[in-house]
Amino acid sequence: MREIVYGCGVSMDGYIARPDGGLDWLVHEPSHDMGAFFKTIDAGIMGRKTYEAGVKAGGEAQFKSGGIQYFVFSRTELPGKRRFVEWVNEAPRTFVDALRAKPGKNIWLAGGGELARTFLEEDLIDRVEIGIVPVLLGAGIPMFPAGFPERKFELIECRAYPKGLVTASYRRSSY
Repeated sequence: MREIVYGCGVSMDGYIARPDGGLDWLVHEPSHDMGAFFKTIDAGIMGRKTYEAGVKAGGEAQFKSGGIQYFVFSRTELPGKRRFVEWVNEAPRTFVDALRAKPGKNIWLAGGGELARTFLEEDLIDRVEIGIVPVLLGAGIPMFPAGFPERKFELIECRAYPKGLVTASYRRSSY
């Protein structure tokens, strides 16, 4: 079955963006190969705010390349395909069940703490891939906003890189 993989960069104090959504603190680690991760996925899911931050940081064109189909959850945008993404406003469980029923690779839940909380509430996250960036922001958008039930994960891999980035991979656990 296709797995939902929540993956993003996070500050040491648990934030995925500055309070204004800024991502300027994310550092490039030349020895970390993101290409290996992207070979395992063919769909990306994010919330509207994460999409808008991505457009601000790199432009809309980034969503049309790489063989990844992007879906953006929004309560304000009408559903349908436009601007290189498909806008969605249905319940995450319904959408994910339908997407998982189609053949394909894993599905990337691309940042967005509020959407991640909803996915955790509905027990939809199978793996968590975190890139811990060596910075303390002091405030911002949390990777895991409060309000979801306890979920257990087990560490499957951890790596440290020369510039201080640490990546950790966790798989859902039933213990």
